[in-house]
Amino acid sequence: MKSKQTVDSGFPGASLENMEVPLNPDLQAKLGRVAEQQGRASEALVVEAVERMLNYDEWFLREVDKGLASADRGEFVDHSDVRKMIDERYRG
Repeated sequence: MKSKQTVDSGFPGASLENMEVPLNPDLQAKLGRVAEQQGRASEALVVEAVERMLNYDEWFLREVDKGLASADRGEFVDHSDVRKMIDERYRG
């Protein structure tokens, strides 16, 4: 039997197991189309999208922390090196 994980959201009885998220009609229709095209449940797509977003946010915050720690140690990239990296990546 699964146990519900409660969240202190300020709403009594809120849980991670059951959550209602209102979607506007356009987004709901798009979700339905993509789910049908992929042969998947809409709920599975929503869970995957939330997981991707949270994973990205965690990664981004870790990278920001690394950058701030480097700056605190006085480790900076010289302006000319940044220019060189940009020019190499975006030739044109």
